[in-house]
Amino acid sequence: MKHRLYRRIEDCPVIAAVKDDHGLTRALTHEGGVIFVLYGDLISIGGIVEKIHGAGKIAVVHVDLITGLGNKEVAVDFIHSVKADGILTTKPQLIRRGKELGMLSILRFFVFDSMALQNVEKSTQQAKPDLVEILPGIMPKVIKRISQTIHTPIIVGGLIADKEDVMEAMKANAVAASTSNEDLWDL
Repeated sequence: MKHRLYRRIEDCPVIAAVKDDHGLTRALTHEGGVIFVLYGDLISIGGIVEKIHGAGKIAVVHVDLITGLGNKEVAVDFIHSVKADGILTTKPQLIRRGKELGMLSILRFFVFDSMALQNVEKSTQQAKPDLVEILPGIMPKVIKRISQTIHTPIIVGGLIADKEDVMEAMKANAVAASTSNEDLWDL
């Protein structure tokens, strides 16, 4: 699965991040092969994942944002049971559980100061995610610095406004950019 994700983001390095049904409908038709699901609840998430798979795309669910799920490992078990391909979370313990279940695992960090920057290296070494997502994604110097320390592929997200933001992140060693900005999905 990990290699399939890498091939998909090499083909289209902009990942559709969907926050509602309208965004999902649009993402199902864009050229990218990966969709980050940033909404849903216990009742709807299975159907959302099913639609993504029906379009031949990889479904990565942001566990922290699914209404009704908590921050316990059983939340990952539930997401696995609805056949999601991977999880996105800010919680290292959930990453470990996802990896145990053979799911793609993406650990998200909000980097806003030097302490948060140090936490990226420490948490990445402990949790061993498949990828790391750095927010906000418009910090090329920080992205480059992180890529030189963790040696884990980096996705950037947050505040990605235009093609230049995507290109700057790629020059700084990011492998992809996730965005809810539909105008950028087909770059």
